Amino acid sequence: MSSLSSPSPSSFSLSVRDSSTMLRRNLLHARRYPSLTLNILLTPIVLLLLFVYVFGDVMSAGIGGGGADRSEYIAYLVPGILLMTIGATPAGTAISVSMDMTEGIIARFRTMAIHRGSVLIGHVIGSVLQALISVTLVGAVAVAIGFRSTDATALEWLAAFGLLGLVAVAFTWIAVGMGMASANPEAASNNALPLIFLPFISSAFVPIDAMPGWFQPVAEYQPFTPAIETLRGLLLGTEIGNNGWITVIWCLGLAALGYYWSKSLFNRDPK
Repeated sequence: MSSLSSPSPSSFSLSVRDSSTMLRRNLLHARRYPSLTLNILLTPIVLLLLFVYVFGDVMSAGIGGGGADRSEYIAYLVPGILLMTIGATPAGTAISVSMDMTEGIIARFRTMAIHRGSVLIGHVIGSVLQALISVTLVGAVAVAIGFRSTDATALEWLAAFGLLGLVAVAFTWIAVGMGMASANPEAASNNALPLIFLPFISSAFVPIDAMPGWFQPVAEYQPFTPAIETLRGLLLGTEIGNNGWITVIWCLGLAALGYYWSKSLFNRDPK
């Protein structure tokens, strides 16, 4: 008599199950350390309020062609602040991954019968969810102080949200690699500074044309500027040009680089 055996779960189902478990672990970890999440959320909100209520009239006078209407600058500023929120969230991911590495839990996971990629995927999905929640909260503050996007259609809003998610995925994979390559959480925090600093030297706060000529290439040829201009075009109805395709290429390239970098570090034999 032949014995009947239940089919073994597929590799995909194991990956989904283990990734879900790691995602719950990372969300619980974030809940136990709320100060890190709170700092990441408060920074863009403080910058938004500072630039609107302290510099808003002066900035609007320049951007609006001489009219000191603060709403002009709010409309210009908010897309950059939203992308800055996306850039700041993966910095916390780098610290969290580095903590896992230094505390030995990653070495423990390597010896367990779990899908190897689930550890990293859990970090990435958790970070992307936090980034999108943070963007929603920052966007709510922006609407409360006067931001309006009356020209955007439902499809453009959907595309804008998809753009934010794509940028979040790309920079989160880079942050995971930074965290795994760092010797300790302090080093991971320092290594992730470019993700926070790059929006400051982009078109987030002032147009590139208003910058010194020698500085304009620095602001133009980096991932945040085309992403900001694409988001600005979707929300405000301004010209996007080639920025949409450039943003997608940047994101896919950074995501692939971060994924293979993180994977190689995770699969490397511990010293």
